[in-house]
Amino acid sequence: MDETFICYACGEEHPIEERTVFDDLELCQDCLSARTRLCICCGERIWNDDDCGDENITLCSDCEENHYDHCRRCGRLTHVDDLHYLDEDDDEGYCDECFNHVEHEPGVRNYYYKPDPIFYGRGNRYLGVELEIDSGGESDDNANQLMEIGNRLHEHIYIKHDGSLDDGMEIVTHPMTLEYHIKEMPWREILREAVSMGYVSHQSGTCGLHVHVNRSSLGDIEIEQEDAIARILFLVENFWHELLRFSRRTQKQLERWAARYGRKDDPKDVLRSAKSNRDRYTCVNLTPSETIEFRIFRGTLKYNTLIATLQLVERLCDVAVSLSDEEVKAVTWSEFVSSLSEKETPELIQYLKERRLYVNEPVAVSEEV
Repeated sequence: MDETFICYACGEEHPIEERTVFDDLELCQDCLSARTRLCICCGERIWNDDDCGDENITLCSDCEENHYDHCRRCGRLTHVDDLHYLDEDDDEGYCDECFNHVEHEPGVRNYYYKPDPIFYGRGNRYLGVELEIDSGGESDDNANQLMEIGNRLHEHIYIKHDGSLDDGMEIVTHPMTLEYHIKEMPWREILREAVSMGYVSHQSGTCGLHVHVNRSSLGDIEIEQEDAIARILFLVENFWHELLRFSRRTQKQLERWAARYGRKDDPKDVLRSAKSNRDRYTCVNLTPSETIEFRIFRGTLKYNTLIATLQLVERLCDVAVSLSDEEVKAVTWSEFVSSLSEKETPELIQYLKERRLYVNEPVAVSEEV
């Protein structure tokens, strides 16, 4: 009788000549191929679950730790001998492709610079931030220092010239989910560094904080997106006096940089009014083809205010997507803010209290920057 063995993985009986011993376990050839792989660096065979590489590279834990690192821009696993560094003191390097991209990048890009967007976070709604900062100089060195912080792990931000500023520049993020902005984006460090460089945003009086939202998050088809945008515009007009206080801008500033479309009785009427006005200096700018842009907010270098602004935009979009026209028309500001969750939006609730906009519950206010 031919000698056989029982495969540890599949539990089936196989001829002894098909046996391979791996990790002190007897495996058939099919299970060996399906459940193990070879490290591309040292050639050692490992279990699939022990693979420390990525979708392109198989690595054992020792080789991943000692011979590979992640490109600081794209995150791709790269052999340490193939990484490039902008400065000899850098601890993190770039793969060939990313190094060629960043090696000759100027700190401050021109106003029309617009790279291909990189989307961060899991979800269908992405928020892109444009934050104007002033009084610290339009400096390549300062820009590079801020990008060094913002792009330490991934390419999160770039910095552009803005002709509306006296002596500053504009920080622009790639699109990110709200959760990514809060948990992964190093906003605290960026804002703290900007303040240490002498920049201001709120205190300049001219700086804005603009938030882009992808239209695709507002509906699966164009008509659904248009209906949701109509409800967003209706909410902004209906809550205008509260949003004016929220924005920290004056009425005159809004008239210049973020004008309203005008109060209407129906969301679709507001949208029709907006479509007849192709000026981008409006409260919600509809001229971009892929996004809508909330322009009503004054700039800030205060972390809680920045996050609260993003949470407000997210919540306005949520309401506009989830409710019908008739339901949106019935929503009051008091109902809107009372529906907020202390657990999910603590920064927004804190800010609303500071601005006396949250069920008459004021709190002590720290200075804006």
